[in-house]
Amino acid sequence: MTAECFTKSAGNLSIQTHRKIKGFTVERVNLRNVPNSSFPDTMGIVAKMTDNRAVSDPRSQGSVPNMAQMATQTPPVRSVDVKLDVELRKVFKVYNGEPAVRGIDLGIRRGEFFSILGPSGCGKTTTLRMIAGFEQPSAGDILIRDRSMLNVPPYKRPANTVFQSYALFGHMTVWENIAFGLKIQKCSRSETQDRVRDALKLVKLEHLANRFPTQLSGGQQQRVAVARALVNRPAVLLLDEPLGALDLKLRKEMQVELSTLHRELGITFVLVTHDQEEALSLSDRIAVMNLGKVEQTGTPEQIYDRPQTPFVADFIGETNLLRGKIEGAHPQTLWIRTETGIKVTVQQSNTANPLTSGWVMVSVRPEKIQISSALPADSMNCFEGRLQDVMFLGTHVHCLVQLKSGDRITVRQSTASEIPSANTPVYVHWNAADSLALPESWEA
Repeated sequence: MTAECFTKSAGNLSIQTHRKIKGFTVERVNLRNVPNSSFPDTMGIVAKMTDNRAVSDPRSQGSVPNMAQMATQTPPVRSVDVKLDVELRKVFKVYNGEPAVRGIDLGIRRGEFFSILGPSGCGKTTTLRMIAGFEQPSAGDILIRDRSMLNVPPYKRPANTVFQSYALFGHMTVWENIAFGLKIQKCSRSETQDRVRDALKLVKLEHLANRFPTQLSGGQQQRVAVARALVNRPAVLLLDEPLGALDLKLRKEMQVELSTLHRELGITFVLVTHDQEEALSLSDRIAVMNLGKVEQTGTPEQIYDRPQTPFVADFIGETNLLRGKIEGAHPQTLWIRTETGIKVTVQQSNTANPLTSGWVMVSVRPEKIQISSALPADSMNCFEGRLQDVMFLGTHVHCLVQLKSGDRITVRQSTASEIPSANTPVYVHWNAADSLALPESWEA
């Protein structure tokens, strides 16, 4: 596909130019050669590199499509002090003229637990498959340890993937499944035994080494898949919704195990998930994707407490969204009238680039709202309504309030709070600092 064809098929997509990057020191890593023969995909899952010798950059051989050259000619700036294990530079993926990934830039730091989070169809799994090498980008560049992975097959990349389906070989024992990649790499028998034994110990499955996958529980199969990936000592471990097939209790247990493994190994984990709680609890940083774009990247606290778009606010956790227009603005405060006529005061979160006018979405988390039968002394952000529903959920009480304006507000209270009876008049109120005003229109 030519650059002209890509521009036509991708519709309104455009490749944007970044500032030029200064030179930086590249950490040299040693890597053993792997035969150039082509492996089936199932073998590619486990037949990876033991160490990390630099793979030749395909761009020097003139093998990169024109549109990829356009996308990568001016990479984004990053600090010389930041070591990145995975870097995506203006990456696009187009299927039959429809863009699935729209020019995303990501830098995944060495040793961090990084999650790509988003709803079904947002492009997160496609992004992970491009990092793994199972898909090739239509444009842009993907680097692992500062080396371009364009046209590098999966089995030659210093990364291993753990799939939701586990992809274990049913005719092999646990030991044989884990040792398979080492066998392909022609490791010595003694080295294979030592590394498989270490991998089994790491996932606490030494006593099940001679069982077949069908004789294991879902959680045990998942641990075998993780061990099979880790035995090859990858620079990056890719996790494609690995806990999705497990029941709730087992999923919680495996989340703890993954977190412990990451802490002990110190290598980079990249997790793809649609489970917000899973991403928030496990990750050092999270990239939230929507419609093929990254809407926000940040720590779990930043993503939850300071979402930058209405989508992120609504997708991460639970929130109340009220559409309104700015009637007055101050560098630190906004006065907003909603479509239903109520006046809301919001503390500006971005004082460096404050909002001054236009339509916005006001976001208020349910746990930030107070509910009472009596009128509070402070009338700011205080609204009268009727308590329609009260649900006890163990750790908290979920309340639904219908305001006189017609807005429906969700409130979360602790079980120790005094909750008025259902179908009684109440007041809801919150502090200006506990709400956000988010621009209604946003471009990635």
